[in-house]
Amino acid sequence: MLEAIKFEHTIFALPFAYIAMVLAASGWPGWWTVGWVTAAMVGGRTCAMAANRVIDRFIDARNPRTAGRHLPQGLLGVGEMRALAITGAVLMCVAAWMLNPLCFALAPLALVFLVGYHYMKRFTWLSHWVLGFTDGIAGAGGWIAVRGAFEAPAFVIWFALTTWIGGFDLIYACQDVAVDRAQGLHSFAARFGVRAALLAARVNHALTALALAGLGWQLALGPFYWVGWLAVVALFAYEHSLVSPRDLSRLDVAFFNVNGYIALIVLAAVVLGLR
Repeated sequence: MLEAIKFEHTIFALPFAYIAMVLAASGWPGWWTVGWVTAAMVGGRTCAMAANRVIDRFIDARNPRTAGRHLPQGLLGVGEMRALAITGAVLMCVAAWMLNPLCFALAPLALVFLVGYHYMKRFTWLSHWVLGFTDGIAGAGGWIAVRGAFEAPAFVIWFALTTWIGGFDLIYACQDVAVDRAQGLHSFAARFGVRAALLAARVNHALTALALAGLGWQLALGPFYWVGWLAVVALFAYEHSLVSPRDLSRLDVAFFNVNGYIALIVLAAVVLGLR
């Protein structure tokens, strides 16, 4: 089941929940908050990915890249994945309730996005940014878990996540252009072409870098943060050097490895920048 929902990809959004917590607390937020935010993140992402596997099972079966996934191959049942999605949703709601009233009140709305964004590619090429916005809830949630309120830095983190995730999802979608067009699915690359999608991804990641710079300035983070920021900018440049309209063979390296490093570097930079 963990393999089916790509549990290891939690690393993309989880560090940003921790980043928001650390910034909101101006240091260590306490084990209670860290524990329940972690539980909420694991539950929310488990719900989202299990729902994705159920919702997209017929689309996956018709795509050579995804036809080997567990539901199309019959390795897991639809009922099992639905049960996993419900379990994740319950865990997220319980964790939100244990944190504070605002977290709990917003949990159902978060679940609407966590499940609903999977349908977006059936209707609009804006689906990449809906995914980014949904993952951005992690940053806003981490801040609210500590402060119990929305404040300006939470929105900056949310924006940074929206453009970061949206940017690398634009790159990821380039490998499915032919299949998406054949199935009538919408992606930026399918609508405007791979070259335009890669350019849009670069713009998104430039906006991410600017948002992270704004966050450092807004919260007066120290020199270590800016060293980390420079490393992130360099990794963005490297990520985009790996792919081109003529060569997507290194797309997996750009998508998985580089973005995992970016998330961890930003977290380390924030922690060290507070000292």
